Amino acid sequence: MYPVWQFPAIGSALVIAFIASFHILPSHLATSAFWFNVYVENKAYKQNRPELLEFIKKYVLTILIFSFVFGSLSGVGIWYSITVSNPKGISALIHNYVWGWATEWVFFIIEVVAIYVYYYTFGKVDKKTHLTIGLIYALSAWISMIIITGIIAFMLSPGKWLKTGGFFDGFFNPTYVPQLLMRTSFMFAVAALYAIVVAATLKNKEVKSFIIRKASLWGIAGTLLGSGFFVWYYKALPDAAREVAGMTPLIPAIMPHIVIGSLIVLMLWFIFTLIKPNWAKLVPGVLAILLLLAGIFSAESMRERVRKPYVIDHYMYSNQIIANDMAAKHVKSNLAAIDAQGILHYAYFVPAGLRDITDSNMLQAGKVIAQIECSACHTLQADGWLRPLPAMVKKAGLSNVDDAQALIGFLNAFPYMPQFAGTEMEKKALAVYLVSLYK
Repeated sequence: MYPVWQFPAIGSALVIAFIASFHILPSHLATSAFWFNVYVENKAYKQNRPELLEFIKKYVLTILIFSFVFGSLSGVGIWYSITVSNPKGISALIHNYVWGWATEWVFFIIEVVAIYVYYYTFGKVDKKTHLTIGLIYALSAWISMIIITGIIAFMLSPGKWLKTGGFFDGFFNPTYVPQLLMRTSFMFAVAALYAIVVAATLKNKEVKSFIIRKASLWGIAGTLLGSGFFVWYYKALPDAAREVAGMTPLIPAIMPHIVIGSLIVLMLWFIFTLIKPNWAKLVPGVLAILLLLAGIFSAESMRERVRKPYVIDHYMYSNQIIANDMAAKHVKSNLAAIDAQGILHYAYFVPAGLRDITDSNMLQAGKVIAQIECSACHTLQADGWLRPLPAMVKKAGLSNVDDAQALIGFLNAFPYMPQFAGTEMEKKALAVYLVSLYK
């Protein structure tokens, strides 16, 4: 097992959530915006309205800065944070989908080249060629989404892969199609929202009105279709995930309200800008983007949480312990070995003197066990943001070791909790540590 990376108070899982939720904005903008760009540019040429090109230049510059600077930085942040937080999980994904990611990178490189060529060839190549460059970018960006969605969906619903280990059996899993259609629809709403913000800064009222009205229609269509596909996606979730989705200990009751509320407000915003395009202003548009970010964070958090106790459903627990045998990949569960050896002997990175538990080191050993088995989903500090263990201990009333040890013994009775892995002595050590948090 790899070393445990902890981010004090916040927790490693929330670090990933913050970075990944922000990354969705620039990545979905980068994926969808050029479809709108090509549409507007084509209108400009067909209707002989060169004034529309002013918007396109501003919009492309927004994409370049926001998506290819902040989006690229947050993309690197995602890779770093998931690698240090759950190296075994990301290793499993890489071993299964290295060629999928390699293919996605080919199209990402095409995106990078295409957007720069598109931006710097304004007025320097013929209209048809310029539109073709824009279309190449749009298709490449969407193909990137097609590939990445398969890998993301696989983690929650691996489908036949659990038996066959096949690349495409995991890629074209039960939630793949509805999630791809949902993300594709919502990406147009993201593009519309940013288009309205950019258009709000234009001085030409006629162009501003035209762009905002068209973008509003795209936004309304994207939001409605995305919401419809979300219902399909929810119904396609594994039964266990839908069961966990209704459990408030794991999913705060406010999160679904934030998601639904943000969609309603965004729909109202698109309707308003459709009716009164010249009333659209920069500040309300930015606020709408921030509201969208809140909705994205809540939705993505819910998607991650319903996967518990796994990082890859029915294969690997969130704490990187392999839960079930995977015959097709010749992988065996770690649980039997850990129960026999003890987690402190099984894990490579354990402080000196703690592999063998004694009365004098039991509290310290218990803390290390909690770091290895619990910190993926809980912070150990009382002021932690992510389901802090001290608060959980007090809520459960674990004031004595026997009660704590008994609870640890049937943690897997909760659908979102992995079973404890380790010896009876390690179970006792963890119980001693938990009771110490009751104070």
